[in-house]
Amino acid sequence: MRSRAKPKENIITKRKSEAKYNISAWLFILPFLILYLVFMIYPIISGFLTSFTTGQFGIESKFNGLGNYIYMMKDKYFWQALGNTLLFVIISTPTIVIFGLLFSLIVNSAIKGTTFLRSSFFIPYMLSISVTTSIWKFILQPYTGFLNGLLHQMGVKDEIYWLGSTPLAWLSILIVTLWWTVGFNMILFLAGLQEIPDSLYEAASIDGANSWEKFCSITLPSLRGVIALVVQLQIVASFKLFGQPWLLTGGGPGTSTRPIVQYIYQTAFRSWDSGYASAMSFILFIVIGLFTLIHNKLSQRIEG
Repeated sequence: MRSRAKPKENIITKRKSEAKYNISAWLFILPFLILYLVFMIYPIISGFLTSFTTGQFGIESKFNGLGNYIYMMKDKYFWQALGNTLLFVIISTPTIVIFGLLFSLIVNSAIKGTTFLRSSFFIPYMLSISVTTSIWKFILQPYTGFLNGLLHQMGVKDEIYWLGSTPLAWLSILIVTLWWTVGFNMILFLAGLQEIPDSLYEAASIDGANSWEKFCSITLPSLRGVIALVVQLQIVASFKLFGQPWLLTGGGPGTSTRPIVQYIYQTAFRSWDSGYASAMSFILFIVIGLFTLIHNKLSQRIEG
C-alpha cells in the first residue's frame, strides 16, 4: 500500500510545482497583456465598430451599415491615395533593399574607414522624421537650396523645382526615405554577412571563383532569410508612408503624392469623419495583410 501511494504523491507534487510555475509566469506576463489589450486590441475592435457608423466628432454617431465602405468604392481620392501608396511600395522596396545590401557589403569589406562609414550610414536612421524632412527641404528648395546650388556650379543653368512636379516630388520622397531608413536595413544585412563562415569564401578562392561568383553562389544564398525579412519589413513600412510627403510636399502638387495614411489622417482630423477614416484603415489593414501573405508564400517557395 505504501509503495502505491508514493507515485500518487509524486504526481500531485509535480502538478503543484507546475501550477506554481504557470501562475508565476502569467503574473510576469500580465502587465504586458493588460497594456496590449488596452492600447492594441481594444482600439482595433473599437475602430472596426466605428467603421460601421457615421462616426463624426461632435455629432452623435449613428449606425451606417456598409455605407462607409460603399462610399469608399466610389471615392476617387481614396483610389488615388491607395494607388500612390502602391506606387511608392513598388519603387521604394527594391531600391532601399538593394542599397541596404550594397552598403552592408561595403562596410563588411576589408577597406579602411568602414567604422566611419557604418556610423555615417546608420546615424540618419536615429533622426526623427521632422528633423530629416527639415534638412532635405533646405537641400531641395529652389534658388537657395544646396542641391540646386551644386548643380549650378556643375553647369546646370535651369532652376529645378524638386517638389513642384509629380515625378520629381516622388523622386525627392524616395531619396529622403532612402537616406533616412537604409541604415537599418544595412545593419540587418551586415549581421547576416557576419554569420557566413570565411571557410566558404576560402574554398571558393581555391577553386578559382571570382568576387561575382562568390557573391552569387555564397553570399546571396546565405542571405535568403535576411532578404525575406528585410523585404517584408520594407513593404509594411512603405505602406505606412506619411511623414515624408506630409512634411515635404503636403501631398502635392495637388494630391498627386498623397498616400493613403495621409488621406486617412485628413479625413479623421480635418474633416472629423472618424467612421469613414476607420473604414479606410481596415481596408489598408487587409491590403497589407494580403501583401504579407503573398510575400510569405513566395519566400517559402524560393527557400523550398
